[in-house]
Amino acid sequence: MTITCDVAVLGGGTGGYVAAIKAAQLGKEVIIIERSKLGGTCLHRGCIPTKTLLRSAEVYALLQNTEMYGIESDGGRLVFPKVQERKRAVVDKLHQGVQYLMRKNKIRVIEGSGRIIGPSIFSPRSGAVAVELPDGEMETIVPNNLIIATGSRPRVIPGLEPDGVHILSSDEAVDLEKLPESMLIVGGGVIGVEWASMLCDFGVNITLLEMADQILPGEDEETARELAKLLQKRGIVIMTGAELQPDTYAAGEDGISISAVHKGEEVRLEASQMFVSIGRAANVEGIGLENTDIRVADGKISVNENFQTGESHIYAIGDCIGGLQLAHAASHEGIEAVLHLAGEKRHGYDPNLVPRCVYTHPEVGSVGMTEKRARELGRSVKSAKVPFSAIAKALVEGHSDGFAKVVVDTETHDLVGVQIIGPRATELIAEASLAAVLDATPWEVGNAVHAHPTLAEALGEAMLAIDGSAINV
Repeated sequence: MTITCDVAVLGGGTGGYVAAIKAAQLGKEVIIIERSKLGGTCLHRGCIPTKTLLRSAEVYALLQNTEMYGIESDGGRLVFPKVQERKRAVVDKLHQGVQYLMRKNKIRVIEGSGRIIGPSIFSPRSGAVAVELPDGEMETIVPNNLIIATGSRPRVIPGLEPDGVHILSSDEAVDLEKLPESMLIVGGGVIGVEWASMLCDFGVNITLLEMADQILPGEDEETARELAKLLQKRGIVIMTGAELQPDTYAAGEDGISISAVHKGEEVRLEASQMFVSIGRAANVEGIGLENTDIRVADGKISVNENFQTGESHIYAIGDCIGGLQLAHAASHEGIEAVLHLAGEKRHGYDPNLVPRCVYTHPEVGSVGMTEKRARELGRSVKSAKVPFSAIAKALVEGHSDGFAKVVVDTETHDLVGVQIIGPRATELIAEASLAAVLDATPWEVGNAVHAHPTLAEALGEAMLAIDGSAINV
């Protein structure tokens, strides 16, 4: 069976379904091809389930420390199956919401595995998609434009492939039926530190291994050091500059053991389970790219500034093109791609203006460049930092660790970057993101009235501190 449409989207994750909605809003007839569930990794195996688990961990940790608020309690009792039950309920509700949006916008969803085909009897150019349906039947979708949004999957270490028992990736960990006594986490990027923080709050003994010299490689060095210090204060063992030795891996009934080279010495590590979190690989295999002129470089689909591939009528967005592998980045890429294919005025997309969030305890939020990166690019910059310990609301809430840091170009006075580590940093970074989009100066942000007492005062004070005008520090 052959079906024609204006726009077909291969992949129904966050980037894919947002692109589909935007195309439908512009009057396009749209089809989404999804082999699993709408919402993709973010909704079912990533952002949403992990943040739901993190919230339960945060509440449990708070119950262990109620005395600091003058409240005596027995610490509560953790019932992990109910934690997972709540996670599933949140995911199910949001999944239903995405399905509703498809119906509302009259977007047809075809469940099946899609593969791009070259010129054929169906179309004189490549870009049609052959879809194998769950019942084994085939359908061919022939769109005027195709958007590839196939996402990514956890990277694996050869010889240490996830088995769901001894070795886990984020895909398996999110469905843990019971908490282990201890966990060795390999990889200190965003996913690794979030899981380390979460499992620690749940009472799991954590060892975190990172090959780079700091956790959160690529982020601000001061911020990474502060997070490492605070995680270690909670009992997490962190080993940076450590290289795992996969050929030394052993597993048994009591758990796993493996060696790592740390500071020139071989160290034997043992844990109940191992969590491998070394990044994500783009899903570019098995989707028929070889039938097109689409170029794949370093395992990712190459696109231009309009998100067009080597075939101008075929676009690609999200994790499959690399860059910032974030759900909100994929969504905006999808919108920009649709505006371009529809001939509409684009909003403009600058990866440097996309906020980056880490949902540890404390949280980390950042936007723009780090001080180090700006200097590497030859820019003359200066920075100012205000600790949350100087902010009344942070003391009131009982979470005064961390700081807000602002980086500014000394010649142009432009805002270069903002890094926040502390309570609700992932919410506070929104103001910095808006300032960056509007090209606001630190003076303008600092002189905007920030309500008192609020955590947002930390950012306002940091903006003023650039010129030595901060009031409360």
